[in-house]
Amino acid sequence: MAAPSRKVFEVFVSKIPWTVASKEVREYFGQFGHVKKCLLPFDKETGFHRGFCWIGFSSEEGLQNALQKDPHLIEGTKLQVQRNRKPFMGRRANKEEES
Repeated sequence: MAAPSRKVFEVFVSKIPWTVASKEVREYFGQFGHVKKCLLPFDKETGFHRGFCWIGFSSEEGLQNALQKDPHLIEGTKLQVQRNRKPFMGRRANKEEES
């Protein structure tokens, strides 16, 4: 029996409106596949998020579904979505994870 896969298939998303919360980003990308993680870093000085995030899907299929759709629109703003080339190795403080 094969061990469960721990691999995460990530996209990098930019141009996220400051009015959008990580919950909304997670829900939006959930239509493409199971979202394993959503990392939306915040600026300590302003208290707002920095306008970009990493979305991790639990399958290659979710990743491909997200990459094939264009444009991605949230609150009337077109998001930039691209495959994440390197895994994010930052702090875990702002990361929401779900198995």
